[in-house]
Amino acid sequence: MLFNSINFAIFLPIVFILYWLVTNKNLRSQNILLLVSSYFFYASWDWRFLFLLIFSTLLDYSTGIKMFEAKNQKMKKFWFWLSISINVGFLGVFKYYNFFAVSFAEAISHIGLHANPWTLKVILPVGISFYTFHGLSYVFDIYKGRISPERNFIDYAVFVSFFPLLVAGPIERATHLLPQIKKKREFDYAKAVDGLRQILWGLFKKVVIADQCATYANMIFDNPSDYSGSTRVLGAVFFAFQIYGDFSGYSDIALGTARLFGIELLRNFAFPYFSRDIAEFWRRWHISLSSWFRDYLYIPLGGSKGNPWMKIRNTFIIFLVSGFWHGANWTFIAWGLLNALYIMPSIIFGTNRNSLDMVAQGKMFPTIKELFSMILTFGLTVFAWIFFRASDITHAFDYISKIFSKSLFTAPSVTPVVLFLFLILFMSIEWWGRHEQYAIARLGLTWPTGMRWVTYQAILFAIFYFAGSEQQFIYFQF
Repeated sequence: MLFNSINFAIFLPIVFILYWLVTNKNLRSQNILLLVSSYFFYASWDWRFLFLLIFSTLLDYSTGIKMFEAKNQKMKKFWFWLSISINVGFLGVFKYYNFFAVSFAEAISHIGLHANPWTLKVILPVGISFYTFHGLSYVFDIYKGRISPERNFIDYAVFVSFFPLLVAGPIERATHLLPQIKKKREFDYAKAVDGLRQILWGLFKKVVIADQCATYANMIFDNPSDYSGSTRVLGAVFFAFQIYGDFSGYSDIALGTARLFGIELLRNFAFPYFSRDIAEFWRRWHISLSSWFRDYLYIPLGGSKGNPWMKIRNTFIIFLVSGFWHGANWTFIAWGLLNALYIMPSIIFGTNRNSLDMVAQGKMFPTIKELFSMILTFGLTVFAWIFFRASDITHAFDYISKIFSKSLFTAPSVTPVVLFLFLILFMSIEWWGRHEQYAIARLGLTWPTGMRWVTYQAILFAIFYFAGSEQQFIYFQF
């Protein structure tokens, strides 16, 4: 069930009405409704994988209690590693087994040996990387003594499977979401309106920006030999806006939907394309995943402490793992490696914490230096996205090869003027609202009511005008 589908447009109001008009006087009933709704939402993709989600939930719920009640450290470690092994094992089987099998066969073929690897004929369970990381963070936090295990299975199951975040995040923490699930929630009109406003902006990002950019990005990436270097650059830029509009649009819809039910999810994007360096970009892009790797991998490895070699090693590890998390393809590993190389100078020279505030804080326009830094950072990011979008490493290098040719200095053969205008409008609104949680959080709040509603209706009209067939979100494949 896609957020941008008719089915979801029917599903959400029904759950909302039942939640506030039928179960609002009883917290347990509210949570049961959320759990049943979440399982129905997930089963609408493929009901068979619902059992995998339930098993994963039961596993971490049980091992969390077992760790807490363990009489000695040996037993505590046993339950901890049992949970980790099974969780990672499921990811390995469904997401990475075929990659490793095929890669091994290709590797030994170079030394004259031949193998016909046995591969699995299964589809990847939607959202498995996200809900597995929910459970892993919960198990890690109990093992480290940061939290106590949740004894109420319904509450814990809602934490893992809450439908707005289930299939593409944000990756929540038990310390943030569980207390909200256990606390009685009352309807807040202002919060609900704010949630609807964020949903509206998320749909605009997805339908008007991402899906329209996808048309041209797919056309250029799927047939790169037909296009000049300048057009390929444009294709990479279109993909950069596609993936940003697609993923941050999903996150906006998720956060806005959760707010309708009185729940605040972790922020996942903070205007990353206005970043002045790569370190800042990674503090603003997919924040919940970046912070997850920081807290559960980078810091346990030693973080930025120790000698320069350890800092370099730890940085490469988290970026390579982050790339691999996105998918079983060498392109994602190359994308992670490239970003690690990008960020390395700031790690070595200790400048990775230089840009902590929003660019042009309190000002209308950036300085020349800030503008140059943003353009450079965006250019590096766009180049890295080529590997992310390419079907394989050969495709990526073939695509890049013609960019660095004389045809780079020719006029692009693809020039969708209407899309260019929408991108300019989109980035202007994002810039204007960059100090808020999302771009239109305060858009028109001080305007006359009529003008404000005309603006919202114009956004809604654009969504309906460009809406066509339901386009799946990019991050559903991860």
